[in-house]
Amino acid sequence: MKLFLLDAYALIYRSYYAFIKSPRVNSKGLNTSAIFGFVNTLEEVLKKENPTHIAVAFDPQGPTFRHEAYEHYKAQRQETPEDIRAAIPLIKEVIDAYNIKRIEVPFYEADDVIGTIAKKAEKEGIEVYMMTPDKDYGQLTSDKVFMYKPKFAGNGFDILDDKAVMQKYNIASPLLMIDLLGLMGDSSDNIPGAPGVGPKTAEKLIAEYGTIENILEHTSEIKGSLKTKLEENKEQIIFSKFLATIKTDVPIDFHKEEFERKNIDEEKLEKIFKELEFRTLIDRVLKNNGKKENVKKQPASQGNLFEEFTDIVPEEKKYSNLTELNDIDHSYYLIDNEKEINVLKDKILKQKFCSFDTETTGVDPISSELVGMSFSFEENEAYYVPISPNFEEAKKQVENFREFFENEEIVKIGQNIKYDIIVLKKYGIEVKGKLFDTMIAHYLINPELRHNMDYMAETYLDY
Repeated sequence: MKLFLLDAYALIYRSYYAFIKSPRVNSKGLNTSAIFGFVNTLEEVLKKENPTHIAVAFDPQGPTFRHEAYEHYKAQRQETPEDIRAAIPLIKEVIDAYNIKRIEVPFYEADDVIGTIAKKAEKEGIEVYMMTPDKDYGQLTSDKVFMYKPKFAGNGFDILDDKAVMQKYNIASPLLMIDLLGLMGDSSDNIPGAPGVGPKTAEKLIAEYGTIENILEHTSEIKGSLKTKLEENKEQIIFSKFLATIKTDVPIDFHKEEFERKNIDEEKLEKIFKELEFRTLIDRVLKNNGKKENVKKQPASQGNLFEEFTDIVPEEKKYSNLTELNDIDHSYYLIDNEKEINVLKDKILKQKFCSFDTETTGVDPISSELVGMSFSFEENEAYYVPISPNFEEAKKQVENFREFFENEEIVKIGQNIKYDIIVLKKYGIEVKGKLFDTMIAHYLINPELRHNMDYMAETYLDY
């Protein structure tokens, strides 16, 4: 059995801020970034890990026991963004439609609820995965309890057991994670720690003395300003350890059958997705209840500016507010003779920048061959040049554009442009000048998201 416990607010905040520079807003004006990101994360876990049991834990409204003990606990955090406040009830509706158990215990944070359930499930021989980016969960790990931590770049997850946590933080026991946080503090939770003691110093002290209590009993052996800092802030350090300790005795029962993964309420979830205008999720999660039209799949190839559009409109498109090709004025030209190629080349050479793309026979740039090339330098206007399957003839066709590709004054724009550069090199072309790669640019501003062209077109262009 495999139990996944999700820290709701940690994942919701992460999802919201992943879209902060380009928020998803539907036609009703609702910011759906947090909801969309949360559902994507949930779907990835369900499909990749296929848990037998699952639950989502929320922080309760109002103060917790830590707030009562320390009025400044998390006081430095900004007020919850209004868009997140509006998203929370909808996220709870989504979770309910997935038939996933929601847990919320007054007076206790989600960390404590997850910690308690994790330890109770562990005693029953269940493998537990705590899904959160927060490092304080490391104190709960064992050979059956794991941190399931989203990677910073949004490319998968790190799975950490007790041994991995001990190695990562240079501690002899996962429980010493509490002492580590108690010493160095945690700015995200406003845990003060020992002033002037950072991670490296904290690790050295714990390696030598173990717990905070033992460190404070042996300050006579410590020299210089560090000794003074520890002795003058003794009560604060001990209290910081209290704040960093995740409770495992929250008054909540664990009945594993209540956490079993159940079938999605497809009708309810589809209704929510339609209201939120999550067209792609209706398709990907629900397959539109079997109503999706059969659309011929294209063979795997390098991304192309000129995809084939059919008259088939899948059922879910009725509910989409995304723009389609037929909704905009556009001019796409097929360039298939020498005269037209020369005219196009002259136009390109007058530009300060030009986007280009290669259509190939596969996804491996080393073995793939050119099928065509596309160019665009004006909005809603583009050109496609088909390339001969005969390699020698193809080289001659590509040669017509050498002056553009090797012109160092014209900025070349592409998506995963390294692929195109490698392909063109086979045809004797060396791409020169400044390059702008939309995939790399998107990674730099939103590293935790997907970077394919379809996703970016939908997110940035509503297309």
